[in-house]
Amino acid sequence: MKLTAAAGAIALATLTLTACGSDDPFAVSGEAGTVVIGTANFPESEIIGQIWAEALRQEGFDVDVNSGIGSREVYLGALQEGSINVVPEYSGNLTQFYGGTPADEAALAEALPDDLEAGDFSPAESKDAYRVTRQLADERGLGTIADLDKLDQITIAAPPEFAERPYGPAGLSDIYGIDAAKISVNPISDGGGPLTVQALVEGAANVGNIFTTSPALLSNGEEADVVILEDPENLIPPQNVVPVIKAGSLPDGALDVINSVNAQLTTEDLVEMNLRNVGPERAEPSAIAQDFVSSLS
Repeated sequence: MKLTAAAGAIALATLTLTACGSDDPFAVSGEAGTVVIGTANFPESEIIGQIWAEALRQEGFDVDVNSGIGSREVYLGALQEGSINVVPEYSGNLTQFYGGTPADEAALAEALPDDLEAGDFSPAESKDAYRVTRQLADERGLGTIADLDKLDQITIAAPPEFAERPYGPAGLSDIYGIDAAKISVNPISDGGGPLTVQALVEGAANVGNIFTTSPALLSNGEEADVVILEDPENLIPPQNVVPVIKAGSLPDGALDVINSVNAQLTTEDLVEMNLRNVGPERAEPSAIAQDFVSSLS
């Protein structure tokens, strides 16, 4: 595997922060010295976490993955509590979450609390996006997010926390001037997956919050005919994949391994891996991760 500056000798520094069960993200278990990777409650986060885990294991680290912890509020809480050591994040959203203005690595570093630090940005980017069915786009002339103002009511299928995100309803009003009174969120906790797509196609929503790297698949595996609305005002900032770490909690060399494999991850890789996971193949994230890391050899 092409991992640069990887650990030669693993530091045996005693860690007081160890693995936790998915039922309680703040519960502590595991053994000192184990790298505990947390993931959010959507497939792409799990795939990225498993990639880091596989890369670390190949370099001799002991690793646990605490999967599907929850939303950003929950897994960052677990990170700050110390029950996990590192979690996959997205640069722009994370910077905004801590009150910063998304720009670059320096902007993120400045925004993060003192007890958290970020690794290197990956070339891979996975952005939130507003999608509509092609039929609706054609009928109402929807090409950009601004065009949503042509709709009498805007119902967005999205995770519950989307309602409070800067790029959610508030952003539609503040950046695109859309009347807040006609915007609502249909909360669906599958990270823009098949349930979100199903709601969009069946009319439970007319807009879907679906990542740019996520295939728009229905529950039966069929691909829905949906389109991404362009974002000319950059409501949604750049979203490079980035590791976020509880400061001082990783063994020596572990972050070097994560940064190295992260540097070789592309947006196209994420699209392909997400399709393997939620498409007809239904490949497990751990198997997808093993294949990806092996391909770097």
